[in-house]
Amino acid sequence: MPRFISSGIELAYEVYGQGKPILLIHGFASSGIINWVETGWVEALGNAGWQPITIDNRGHGESRKLYDPKLYFAHDMADDAARLLDVLRLERVPVMGYSMGARISAFLALRHPERVVRALWGGMGLDLVTGLSTTEEIIDALTAERLEDAKGPVGRQFRIFADHSRADRAALAACLTSSREPMAEADVRRIGQPTLVAVGEKDDLAGDPAALARLLGQGEAFVIPKRNHMLATGDAKFKARALEFLAAG
Repeated sequence: MPRFISSGIELAYEVYGQGKPILLIHGFASSGIINWVETGWVEALGNAGWQPITIDNRGHGESRKLYDPKLYFAHDMADDAARLLDVLRLERVPVMGYSMGARISAFLALRHPERVVRALWGGMGLDLVTGLSTTEEIIDALTAERLEDAKGPVGRQFRIFADHSRADRAALAACLTSSREPMAEADVRRIGQPTLVAVGEKDDLAGDPAALARLLGQGEAFVIPKRNHMLATGDAKFKARALEFLAAG
């Protein structure tokens, strides 16, 4: 994968095919390949005439692993994404993020509004403002010596996912400490780009998508039927609605 440097940190990215560029920002404990290639998003977007660009966030995938929580704030990772657009000489693109990637996308739209033409936030509702309530449970599960020692269903879920993706669990624990950075409600109201807020019907982690959409200047909520936080990622109805939303722009 090609690399670039942001704030002295080496980060990996990938550009797929030809077409209209769209930036994809993955979720916690995932990577560009896991979140966007393996779930069929890169293929679906490519078939619709888009050129997907993925970034591996700090501490994830092929990017550098860091162990200082102060290096994982969502606003800093949003600046990483803006620097990638600089490297690729792209001025304004649609940006899509899932879960932590949606939080990063929100800070990108807030801090660099001129770079984001429209946004899609998956797996992130009002928790963008309130923060993640199960952080300590997930960190404890990630740092436990064995999966059997992980307590709590959410923590176990993320531990299993991290083990499956062969992630650096120490880096993930550091990331989660600060990447859950909430956005002030007043700042959410400053985001004026058309934004689709999509959350699974059974998602207990993201918060209310409609409540978040109402705070946005041009927000729209979409509930992904019968899906929880993990299974909503590559859902066919989610893809169809996202492609419809992108085509409207």
